[in-house]
Amino acid sequence: MGELSALEERVVRAVDMEALVTFLGELIAIPSVANEETPAQERMAAEMRAVGLDTDVWEIDFARLKQHPAYSADVDRHRGLGVVGTTPRTTGDGRTLILNGHIDVVPAGVLDRWTHPPFELTADTSRLYGRGTADMKGALCCALSAARAIHDAGVRLAGALQIQSVIGEEDGGSGTLATIQRGHTGDGAIVLEPTGFVVAPAQAGALSFRITVPGLAAHGAFREEGVDPVEKFIPIFQRLRALEAARNEAVADPLFHADALPFALTMGRLAAGIWPSTVAERLVVEGRYGIAPDEDVAEARAAFEASVAAVVTEDRWLAEHPPVVEWRGAQFEAARTKVGDPVVTVLSDAVASVLAHTPTLGGMRFGSDMRLLVHQGRIPTVLFGPGDVREAHRPNESVFLDELIKATKILAVTALRFCGVAR
Repeated sequence: MGELSALEERVVRAVDMEALVTFLGELIAIPSVANEETPAQERMAAEMRAVGLDTDVWEIDFARLKQHPAYSADVDRHRGLGVVGTTPRTTGDGRTLILNGHIDVVPAGVLDRWTHPPFELTADTSRLYGRGTADMKGALCCALSAARAIHDAGVRLAGALQIQSVIGEEDGGSGTLATIQRGHTGDGAIVLEPTGFVVAPAQAGALSFRITVPGLAAHGAFREEGVDPVEKFIPIFQRLRALEAARNEAVADPLFHADALPFALTMGRLAAGIWPSTVAERLVVEGRYGIAPDEDVAEARAAFEASVAAVVTEDRWLAEHPPVVEWRGAQFEAARTKVGDPVVTVLSDAVASVLAHTPTLGGMRFGSDMRLLVHQGRIPTVLFGPGDVREAHRPNESVFLDELIKATKILAVTALRFCGVAR
């Protein structure tokens, strides 16, 4: 494990913890849910300018973006800003490092389940609470604080540090796709997901699906004269659970060995029927289907559809009234970067230098914008950030303050080493 140089020590000492927390509080107070991210993006742009970044702000043309084959969204996207801040260019020939983070958050949900107000930053002795603290306004503030520390320490990079504040990640990644289309690229990228300081050069994919199972309505008192789609769905559920088990039984990828179920198949929303005393006419289930890195997506979909079709052959009603499988909503491809790529090795070395221990290399089982940077931007990309992803999307979302400080220092050191220092 390498030690920090004198210049790196100077930058690390310039990290302003108070400014980081203050700015995070301002961002948490802006409920930047889908299609309402503009005020938060405008605040991000103002802060980028304040720390000396050349800032590009533009209105995303969603009519055009929706024509892109990689466009995918769970909601009707129609407005939003792209925001990218870049350190001023020097005459150096260093590399460009992207720090990518999403400003959008999921809704707070049932407020009674929150001990702390979701859109107000609340601190106790060690944690910061609020929607977006872990996923991922906290990490975005780390990126900006790293740029601030480099600026305040009087250091000029030989390459460039680029901070991408993107919208729409939670519902499909439209902001990052728009940023790539705008022409913002680099030699390596870190997507600031809450990995708990695991350096993750691979992520699983997730395909959204819908299955519609037909039934036959009848008065509840004459149930036997109808066909209950719930009953018909049960063997489909069981067959898909068997498919999930088979796909996860012998995972050969060493980056996913620590996970018992890295490529989960989840049926998250189920609806059937229109009246309590009526046999339902149909059942609709929606969910997500985990995809492994390097897996052929068409083959994975075919295996899913074959599992449903196998049930159909065993049931007379379903054979005459087959269920419909649709692939709709967000379609997150899996992605991978070679573990020997400079963005992986430089980040890993920076973690080791700051934390004084070798980081864990692993794969993340959730989808993210990494796939767009890898597949559309052709940029080697790694997932890395403070916090636990299990804190995301739940009441009382939180992150340890100490992790934000450590992450800021790691990102600053990574930028110095990856981009180089101007002489």
